[in-house]
Amino acid sequence: MLRKIAVPVIALLVFTLLWEWLVWFKQWPNYKMASPSDIGPAFWKYKALFFEYGWDTLWRTVAGLLLAVVVGVFLGMLMGISRTLRDALYPILVGFNAIPKATVVPVLALMFVGQHDMNTILIAFMISFFPIAVSVSIGLSTLEPEYRDILRALGASRLTVFWKIALPKTLPEFFGALKVSVTLAFIGTNLMEIVEPHGRGLGHLFDSGKINADYPLMFAVLIALAILGILLYYAVVYLEKVFAGWADTQATD
Repeated sequence: MLRKIAVPVIALLVFTLLWEWLVWFKQWPNYKMASPSDIGPAFWKYKALFFEYGWDTLWRTVAGLLLAVVVGVFLGMLMGISRTLRDALYPILVGFNAIPKATVVPVLALMFVGQHDMNTILIAFMISFFPIAVSVSIGLSTLEPEYRDILRALGASRLTVFWKIALPKTLPEFFGALKVSVTLAFIGTNLMEIVEPHGRGLGHLFDSGKINADYPLMFAVLIALAILGILLYYAVVYLEKVFAGWADTQATD
């Protein structure tokens, strides 16, 4: 337990010291590259806004991610169970995912003017559901037929086969995709927060720093986003250990 905490903390300290040294060595002004010593005062100066806007960003991201889980699992189940539906839906999903979401953001902002929360949740959902749908689809479609045949021969229903064999088998793939979707959801949230002129959240705070040429504030927002992303990522890791701990195959030193 101590090792799991000490290793990332030491790595973070080394990274911070190297960052501080690089800025000092290059003699970069803070409008070119803010150093950790510049970011601390920015956090303190705007601490109230960081708490308020950080919460706005976090709950919208979580809401978009939960929506992505529901829709992604549903579509993945459809594609995993039916080859016909997989052939029909896969090209549509791939084409949709190939569209740069930065081009979708202004469209949503114009379609739902003033609906800041809904717009932000929607773009977080749109950018993060695809990996979940694909992972669940692959997990179900690659189910070994002998397991299904044995259970069906013993009189198990299709629902029992799904609940006892198919669903547990997809959990490792699902949580692997969910870890990716966490970071994607934050990207979507901040895209919308930056674009909307009267929005809220850390993306809006970043845009305010850019407009006012407050570069330490901009870097502080980036660090705050990284911290929130790490916290949400490890929340998913915890859920993975609870629901799919049996699939843990971590390498040993």
